Amino acid sequence: MHAVPHDPDSPPDNQEETLDLVDESNHVIGTVRRSEVHGNPRLQHRAVHVFVKNRKGEIFLQKRGRSKLVAPGKWDTSAGGHLTAGQKYEEAALREMEEELGLSKLNPSALKHSHDYVWRSGVETEHVRTFIVESEGPFKLDITEIDEGRFWSPGEMRAAIGTGELSENLEAELEHLRIRGLD
Repeated sequence: MHAVPHDPDSPPDNQEETLDLVDESNHVIGTVRRSEVHGNPRLQHRAVHVFVKNRKGEIFLQKRGRSKLVAPGKWDTSAGGHLTAGQKYEEAALREMEEELGLSKLNPSALKHSHDYVWRSGVETEHVRTFIVESEGPFKLDITEIDEGRFWSPGEMRAAIGTGELSENLEAELEHLRIRGLD
């Protein structure tokens, strides 16, 4: 018998999220269970990333938990995750910041849309919308998902590119930010 590994990024089967399945143009064409998208890059879905920036221009990064299926133990965006079926990008961004960083009661107008892109990997294909929000914290990290977190200067982030410390997706995101002059 072939055992299927448990996806630690997914809730138990009886609570599994349903995500919108989208086409190349990011139009909804159906729904799919979360467990189906990891490992099947043909199933395109939506995700949101948030960069939390402080007054000094540093960006808060989270170190993904070692039990995560995607990029375990790597530094990644401040917060991020999949959109559930029918959810708006802004709603997902606010939810992820509250769940992962303990930042609640943020006004949706605090979210500044930075860019959209399609992330393709051997694991999944995501239509990502990235936001930037300003905050000094304090943060209350979700220890089930995040090993640690801290603010990084632009120079620290540049020095970490290519070292294996950062997720591949974060390295791609930093290029988007650099192009926009946000680092």
